[in-house]
This record gives sequence, C-alpha cells and structure tokens, in this order.
Amino acid sequence: MLKVTRLDKSQLWVNAEIIDFVEATPDTVISLISDKKIVVKEPAEAEVDAIKEYRRLMGFNLPMIIENGE
Repeated sequence: MLKVTRLDKSQLWVNAEIIDFVEATPDTVISLISDKKIVVKEPAEAEVDAIKEYRRLMGFNLPMIIENGE
C-alpha cells in the first residue's frame, strides 16, 4: 500500500497492485484498474519509485523500463 496526499491535504493508502498508470498533467493523477482516478500532491516520479519499491519488497520481477526511447 502506498501513502498519498490528496490536494485537500487528506491522506489515504492506495493498493499498489491496482494502479494502472501514473500521469503528471501537471498534477499527479493515479489511475486505478477500476478506472477511478486519484489526484495527489506527490510528484509522479516519487509515486512510480514507491510502486517499484513495493514490487521489489513483494518479490515481483520488474521489467526493464525504457525511458525517452533509449
């Protein structure tokens, strides 16, 4: 579970296993597999790093991520 802060400063925990993708639009938007969206204060990069760390701790194999077409 990932702790996030909504724009109104309320905090909640999101199940990392149901996150579909994270966008920076410029606010950070977490889209869940249920099509629900959560707008949070944390930068998108921080959320992606937190998801990676969660997956590492849970023993998931992470595929190599290619950024900027490299």
